Amino acid sequence: HPQANLEALSSSHSRTTQSGAHTLAEAMATLRFTVPPSTISTLPRKPHSTNLHTLCPEPSSRRPRFSPPLTSLVCNAYKVVIEHEGQATELQVEEDETILSKALESGMSIPHDCKLGVCMTCPAKLLSGSVDQSDGMLSDDVVERGYALLCAAYPRSDCTIRTIPEEELLSLQLATAND
Repeated sequence: HPQANLEALSSSHSRTTQSGAHTLAEAMATLRFTVPPSTISTLPRKPHSTNLHTLCPEPSSRRPRFSPPLTSLVCNAYKVVIEHEGQATELQVEEDETILSKALESGMSIPHDCKLGVCMTCPAKLLSGSVDQSDGMLSDDVVERGYALLCAAYPRSDCTIRTIPEEELLSLQLATAND
């Protein structure tokens, strides 16, 4: 029966779309679809119309029909070498993650506390490359000298970083605060 209904609809559609006599609701009834009346009233009256505004809702009200390409979701990853306790460890750190979080995830035991760039428990000296640490609380003078807090440091290039004692950074931060 579905095949007969489909053939009847096809031949009916080819005859009626030229004259415009049948509606979408009549065509759906031929196939025995049941649709609530509220839905039918929102459907366009002439489905063969070329006016895109009657066939498609405005873009802001439509959901995307496909996912964006994976490449647009992938962040850049940088090679970060961390020298800690006499050992160099190479990590791939994405630009949207902190160097500390990747180091901890890889099993390194880096001293840390607040993870907010405030307590200065995870200090390091940037030996090469660049990081964004605009979320941290280090003074501009200290940052310009190549110091960083690993919990607030996001790589912006391949880089090499050496962890340093907390006291070294504290004394430098206090000295520049008095200037």
